Amino acid sequence: MSLGENIKLARLRRKLTAEQVAERAGISRRTLVSIEQGAESVAIGSYVQVLVVLGLSDDITQVGKDDTLGRKLQDAKLMNTKGNS
Repeated sequence: MSLGENIKLARLRRKLTAEQVAERAGISRRTLVSIEQGAESVAIGSYVQVLVVLGLSDDITQVGKDDTLGRKLQDAKLMNTKGNS
């Protein structure tokens, strides 16, 4: 499930209309629809504004928390560096 889909589900669970969330976030309804569709052209600030309205702004701090691929790449580089000493 994409971020946009999760945002839409969160909005629906809170029984908020797209108009209500857009107005509270200070964005257009069309921008909110684009966010919920996962459009890459929407500024990250708009995503954050919507998360604030939905009470989910703390979730943004979880981005990259469990970066399994990044950790594997980091470990591989460390092992490669040790082998070249």
